[in-house]
Amino acid sequence: MSDATAEARPPRINCVLVCGGVWHDMDFARLELLKLLAEDPAVRTRVFEDYENTAAIAEADILITYTCDVTPSLKAQEVLRDWLQAGGRWYALHGTNSVLRLLTDGPNKGLWDAPRWAPLMMDMLGSQFISHPPIAPYTVTVADPDHPLTQGVEPFETTDELYHMEYHGDLHVLLETDCTVEGTGFVEAADAIGKHAVMYLKGHGAGAVLYNTLGHCRGHYDLQPMLDWWPTVDRCAWDLPVFYDLLRRGIAWCKERAPRG
Repeated sequence: MSDATAEARPPRINCVLVCGGVWHDMDFARLELLKLLAEDPAVRTRVFEDYENTAAIAEADILITYTCDVTPSLKAQEVLRDWLQAGGRWYALHGTNSVLRLLTDGPNKGLWDAPRWAPLMMDMLGSQFISHPPIAPYTVTVADPDHPLTQGVEPFETTDELYHMEYHGDLHVLLETDCTVEGTGFVEAADAIGKHAVMYLKGHGAGAVLYNTLGHCRGHYDLQPMLDWWPTVDRCAWDLPVFYDLLRRGIAWCKERAPRG
C-alpha cells in the first residue's frame, strides 16, 4: 500500500452506544441509532445496556446514550468525567438524565419521584429529568440559529414528552420550547410552566455533552410488568425527518474530535 493510499484511509472511530432501561422501546431506538452510526464505515460500535464496562468507555472516541432510569455506579461516573475532561464527546438522548422511583407510601403515594442520587452524573449531563406533561403536540424553536448543530433548522411541531428539568451549570441552549401544562403523575410538577431546553451543549474540559430530550418511543410490551399491554406503538419525534437530521448532526459533532490522541 502506498503512503498516499494510507494517508487517504480514514481512521477508525470507536463508539460506545449505551441503550437500556425501562418504559421505552429500546429495541427500536437501538436499531435506529445503529443504522445511523453505520452510515460511516469508519465507526465501529460496541453496545451495552448500562455504563459498567468502564474499559470500553475509557477507550471510546465517542459516546451515544439512550436510556431511562439507568444510573451509573460512582466508578463509572468518575470514568465518564475523566473521559469528558480528556476530550470525549457524548451525545445524550431523551431519558439519559432520569432517575425514577415510584413512591409506595406517604402523601405522594403513587407518584413518580426524581431522587438526587447521582449528582456527578447530572452535573456532567447538565440537567436532571423532573417531570413531563401528557404526551401532546408542542412547538420546538431554535434558540441559536447560527450554531452548526442548528443552522438551517426551522421551528417544528412534535408530539413527544416535553421534559421539565433541573439544570446544572452553564448550558448553551440550541433548541427550546414553551410549556403551559404542568407535569402529571410526578412529585415535582407545580413549577414546570415556562421555557424549557430541548437541546443544549455543556462543555467539560476538552470535551462536551450534547443533550437532546426528544425521542420518546414505546411499543406494546414496554410497560411490563406495570401494564401487560400498551395499546399503541408510539414513535413521537422519530416520525419526523428533522429529528433524524438532528441525530445525524449530533453524531457528526461527536466525530469532529475523533479519534482522540
